[in-house]
Amino acid sequence: MPYKALDENSVPDYVKSRPALGGLFPSDCDVGVKEIGDGNVNLVFMVENKDNREHSAVLKQALPYLRVAGESWPLTRERMRFETQALLKYNELAPGLAPEVYDHDEEMSLVIMEHLKGFEIMRKPLVARKRFPRFVDHISTFMARTLFFTSDLYLTRVEKKGLQDRFVHPQLHKIQEDFVFTNPYMDSPENNWNPEIDAEVKAVRSNSTLKLALAEIKESYITHVQALIHGDLHTGSVMLNNDRTCVIDPEFAFFGPMGFDVGAMLENLVLNLLSHYAHTKDPAERSVYREYLLELVKGVWDEFARKFDDLWKKNQRGELVPSGYWQFQGGSEAFEEYRSQYILDLLRDTAGYGGAKMLRRMMGIVSVWDISIIEDLKKRAVAELAAIRIGSRWLLERKQITGINDLIGIVKEETKDI
Repeated sequence: MPYKALDENSVPDYVKSRPALGGLFPSDCDVGVKEIGDGNVNLVFMVENKDNREHSAVLKQALPYLRVAGESWPLTRERMRFETQALLKYNELAPGLAPEVYDHDEEMSLVIMEHLKGFEIMRKPLVARKRFPRFVDHISTFMARTLFFTSDLYLTRVEKKGLQDRFVHPQLHKIQEDFVFTNPYMDSPENNWNPEIDAEVKAVRSNSTLKLALAEIKESYITHVQALIHGDLHTGSVMLNNDRTCVIDPEFAFFGPMGFDVGAMLENLVLNLLSHYAHTKDPAERSVYREYLLELVKGVWDEFARKFDDLWKKNQRGELVPSGYWQFQGGSEAFEEYRSQYILDLLRDTAGYGGAKMLRRMMGIVSVWDISIIEDLKKRAVAELAAIRIGSRWLLERKQITGINDLIGIVKEETKDI
């Protein structure tokens, strides 16, 4: 059918018309619909068979504009094809760590997927100081498997090129390039920030050393096509409960630098840590939960690096450095050193991209819910100023980083008085 934006009234007839959904939504069933989307880009509906409430799904549809900016900011609907492709790939490479796809309609720019009943978007329970015992294992597995198995370390050049060609969407790339690496650091009409940090925002925008580093990391983001990355992997793109973790919303997925995904996840954990200056009034309770969040930062990196290295050792089929390359006396030691340096470079990239994304959240178009809900602007400013200090140091000191404890040390140093 020709494209039209669905609403709560039109979704029931649509889902009952789809053959692939006949088992969930038979033509004679009573369908309930609720719009649940609070994102910046798309329409999202929870769809339920009211005659059999075990049968439900989530329908996500792309609008022809950037929702957070309005119709004056056109945006290609093709992004939903990329999201669907990414979800299908995730289910292949990391089964159970992304929602199952039930149906997709390219003409209508939508995908219908598993309804993650009883799951929470990770941001909100973190503000409530909830703990998730399996998160480190799950997210590190997701990142290690999706990044390694779509990289030159595993794929042949022909295989990788074929997969890469399916994820080329320059318009979405430009949004990230502008909103993460450029516009927040100059005058741009969509920028937004707390007036309490006006002086610090101006200082960032006139700091030549910092802006040179941002230009370097942007160039790396554009040119470093290591693997299929999610492109927006943060605590708002993770739904979970005590037993399962699912990555959602990969509409920005494309071939780019692995450290961008890892950096986004780690910096969002740090931003949540900073938000507790306002959310958790008791200093002792705040200190305990901050330590937990730093344990998550360390655990996510350590487990990602370990699993990534283990996958590499067991799957030497890529053409970048094929197994035969190391067949000489001392080759196994050389291979180990190469892997070690490669993973250290990933950590340094993680620091750079994480730092840039931390900065842009303080002075760009979109903040993070954890911090933006702080009503007292002076308290909010304390968290934001710490984020600016940490983000700047992660970015500027990235080339000297030797381990994850260096990044954690920066966080501790910049939060010791708050």
